[in-house]
Amino acid sequence: MSERKLREASIRAVDPVWSAIRDEAAAMAAAEPLVASLVHEVILHHDSLEAALSYRLAQKLGDTELPQMLLRELAEEAFAQDPEIGVAVRADIVAVRERDPACHRFIDPVLFFKGFQGLTAQRVAHSLWRADRRDLALFIQMRMSERFSTDIHPGARIGKGVMIDHAHAIVIGETAVVGDDVSMLHDVTLGGTGKADGDRHPKIGVGVLIGAGAKILGNITVGAHSRVAAGSVVLQDVPPCKTVAGVPARVVGDAGCAHPSHSMNHNLRD
Repeated sequence: MSERKLREASIRAVDPVWSAIRDEAAAMAAAEPLVASLVHEVILHHDSLEAALSYRLAQKLGDTELPQMLLRELAEEAFAQDPEIGVAVRADIVAVRERDPACHRFIDPVLFFKGFQGLTAQRVAHSLWRADRRDLALFIQMRMSERFSTDIHPGARIGKGVMIDHAHAIVIGETAVVGDDVSMLHDVTLGGTGKADGDRHPKIGVGVLIGAGAKILGNITVGAHSRVAAGSVVLQDVPPCKTVAGVPARVVGDAGCAHPSHSMNHNLRD
């Protein structure tokens, strides 16, 4: 077997998500010549998902104040220093592919979906925030808010396997915590209730589903595997495995299934 084929087999064995993305990129380039240069530039010219994402984020967020090359280096450094970012973004890609009926390929979030791109940018900014490079982290927050309409503070802690669908007008505050396997739609706010400092933002449990337009405010907890109905305003703790709805939100029933963030079922009648 040639050296190239051995390398490809190794990639498939250790990194199936990246392998699938490369296969899809090659198919895209063959099927649509007008996007061939894009997929070569963003995907096929790189040896890892981390390198490809660093390049894509730099394309999207770079400007005259912080050029693309510097942003790319910052992102690559963050991925290298914190391997958990790479684990999280792979889980995020799989989550989007499995939960979003508009996503038909693993490559789609990387190239086209601002929810995934904004979340990945926040993961890089969070690494800078923890390294006390906070001005750079805030710059990335500003740019991802401008470019992706996702205003996620770099101090927020976001788990892996998270899907932000559509992603328009997402706001997540500095002390918010989002657990693994959470799904949320557009126009969601995880905010505070005033101008007090300190721990002031929501804590979202594992596997929670948050509907479009929901506002969850204050240092409260949304229990694991619960649902927050679209348009709800949540001001108090939510028990695990329940559905809340209304303004202000109240418990209206059970969550409807064991994994609401995977089922994406927003129908309260169920």
